[in-house]
Amino acid sequence: MGEIEKQESVMSDEERDRERKAFDGTKLGVKGLVDGGVRKVPRIFHHPKDPFKSVSDVEDKQFNIPVIDLARIHEDPIERKRVVEKVREASATWGFFQIVNHGIPDTTQQEMLHGIHRFFEQDDDVKKQFYTREQKSFVYNSNFNLYTQAPTTWKDTFFCQLAPKPPNPQELPPVCRDILLDFSSQVMKLGVLLFELLSEALGLNPSYLKDLECATGQTAFAHYHPPCPEPEKTLGTIKHADVNFMTVLLQDYIGGLQVLHQDTWIDVTHVPGALVINIGDFLQLISNDKFKSALHRSLAKTVGPRVSIAVFFSPAYHETNRTYGPIKELLSEDSPAVYREFSVPEFAAHYRTKCMDGTSPLLHFRI
Repeated sequence: MGEIEKQESVMSDEERDRERKAFDGTKLGVKGLVDGGVRKVPRIFHHPKDPFKSVSDVEDKQFNIPVIDLARIHEDPIERKRVVEKVREASATWGFFQIVNHGIPDTTQQEMLHGIHRFFEQDDDVKKQFYTREQKSFVYNSNFNLYTQAPTTWKDTFFCQLAPKPPNPQELPPVCRDILLDFSSQVMKLGVLLFELLSEALGLNPSYLKDLECATGQTAFAHYHPPCPEPEKTLGTIKHADVNFMTVLLQDYIGGLQVLHQDTWIDVTHVPGALVINIGDFLQLISNDKFKSALHRSLAKTVGPRVSIAVFFSPAYHETNRTYGPIKELLSEDSPAVYREFSVPEFAAHYRTKCMDGTSPLLHFRI
């Protein structure tokens, strides 16, 4: 980057705040910028250069996100044992894996992606009715952390809390209401199965993580990434780890998701029919670091729009009096607790006030 371009990218707090408010006030998000014919990425979207190399830069093909086939785990105990071992290895080394033959039909997945397109591409006046920064059962906006120190990203999002308190269907947009409820219901069943496999991978009773209410809270985040005129200057999502137990992600064929593995950004390539699973901070903490909550990000691209939906299994979005800490059965003299116990409100408050820039909240709870 030349010296003049560097200077142009530097913004005062006052300028940044003014541009953020102007952007937010349109209620049209990044899609509104693209629809308006923007040819340069506005300065509030500029990101500093990332220090890590990308696998596409080093042309190293040895790294591939594990793909795990769940086809025969209910009929064949030996196959289930193999799958559990693959889940354990992937959760411990990658924090990410993809699953196929998981039971959610391709038709349901495609209709969910179409539903996201329909919501973001509907008439502006209709869509604006859902635009808010208040806490509601259904929220549409661009960059939930717009007014924090975090860099602004090239995406629009809708958010819906689904469990344990389901939304009133009448509060959901008609263009995606039915498929959102259907898809989330099927992901809930899949989530219970995945927590069984993860429990077994930790050497615990299959129902252990479910009994800890890991599958109780369910929230969906649907992302819409319009094509970007200068993708090298911004990101679709900043580097972060998920603040939950587990994420089930459906992404379209365009891709753009990357996982940081051995100081290298690895592409999570689209596998037809597959869902991407990743371990969250809560599960790393209660597993006492036996499982890994991996840093990941998504790129901005010249092609698009790219859409995805991430379903979080997390206690952070509903009221609970439960406290969490390392699972006692996983501790020993040789493997003492490396985290202290915490309440969910304490964790959520620390995350909101100290970690919006991508800092891991786990650091605060280490002993």
